[in-house]
Amino acid sequence: MIQKVTGLSMAVHEQLELYKHRYAPKPGNDTGRRVCIVTGIHGDELEGQYVAFLLGRRLKEHPEFLRCTVDVYPAMNPLGINTIQRGVPLFDLDMNRIFPGADDGPAVEYFAHKAVEDMRGADIAIDIHASNIFLRELPQVRISEETAPALVPLAKELNIDFVWVHAAATVLQSTLAHSLNAMGTKCLVVEMGVGMRLTRAYGEQLTEGILNLLRSQGFWSGETQQPRTPLVSKDEVAFLNAGAAGIFMPETLHGTHVRAGQVLGVIADPLTAEEKEVVTSPVDGLLFTLREYPVVYPGSLLARVLKQEVTA
Repeated sequence: MIQKVTGLSMAVHEQLELYKHRYAPKPGNDTGRRVCIVTGIHGDELEGQYVAFLLGRRLKEHPEFLRCTVDVYPAMNPLGINTIQRGVPLFDLDMNRIFPGADDGPAVEYFAHKAVEDMRGADIAIDIHASNIFLRELPQVRISEETAPALVPLAKELNIDFVWVHAAATVLQSTLAHSLNAMGTKCLVVEMGVGMRLTRAYGEQLTEGILNLLRSQGFWSGETQQPRTPLVSKDEVAFLNAGAAGIFMPETLHGTHVRAGQVLGVIADPLTAEEKEVVTSPVDGLLFTLREYPVVYPGSLLARVLKQEVTA
């Protein structure tokens, strides 16, 4: 059932509206629990759109397996998605910096508040993000240290490659995930793929992971794939930043294990036809972030490597 969560009147008789698709279990199968799947907070992050489609299709094909209510919010920032902008157009706001919003606040804060209130009381939420247009990410869950004890066991069921437990930052307090966790809803943040694109393999991987998580909680009785075992890190991550301007050309595949000193790519100057910098990995580990957009300047993020021992 498609439901309207909230709406706002805009100029020229237009409406800003938030919708969700509610998938309800068959009579007699309801455990009284609820899971929220959220995506599209940033308008240039589209990977979750594919997950919403795949998951919805599975739930419609096999409603007899469902044991909880699943609410899917495929476009939290519909204006951003429609105009291919990361933030909320016209308001110049990053939507993930204004949660939990306010009932008596400006338009976008009111919109965010109504969304959070609609999710209030859910048992689990999964907030799906893509990277921006500059970087490609392996499917991963990012968790703050304070929520790690409750969330890491759930993240391990999601069929992702990497769980990154990071130190808390002040800005996180204005995100949807922080707001929901503070309200008692366990919220996992998934990051995967690249901005403005769909990576079908990643979407299929995460969809299976969501169903596996539901199964592990007793919310889904259908068969699921055995989830992959993710690496779990507490900020054991090496960051590689450009030391020169130019075009970055990767020479190592994203998602592979690399060794210290291995060449990850080259920065070249098209004007002088010279190589300005050879970028090498400082550690052994998993290359889980890699530059997608080639133009770089000093300081531009090129890659992230999860430190770990690489066996021969």
